[in-house]
Amino acid sequence: QVQLVESGGGSVQAGGSLRLSCAASGIKIGDYCMAWFRQVSGKGRERVAKMEFNGGTTYPDSVAGRFTMSADYVEKIVYLHMNSLKPEDTATYYCAATALQWACDQGDAPAFPWWGQGTQVTVSS
Repeated sequence: QVQLVESGGGSVQAGGSLRLSCAASGIKIGDYCMAWFRQVSGKGRERVAKMEFNGGTTYPDSVAGRFTMSADYVEKIVYLHMNSLKPEDTATYYCAATALQWACDQGDAPAFPWWGQGTQVTVSS
């Protein structure tokens, strides 16, 4: 049974930093494509980071240079390091996983079958 549990959210002022964690059980994260999404109430889930099967990471322009995704394969934790946070980064952040290459390539939320419960990040100006 795949389980993803996020932690590390909170409130921070603009310009600050947070590190989100996603603890995985039931899978070896190195065998999966892992991703971080965020969602604002009333909007769809936006992918903010993706770690491919080969460990390579990609980011959208909205967070590139500010967010970094990393993984501890032994502890089975993926991280999202968020720097220079902006009020528009305020959202609920979710960890997601897929075992399928096509889903990883597509990168949209519906393609990922496994999700955590989310952790709230609030950035004040």
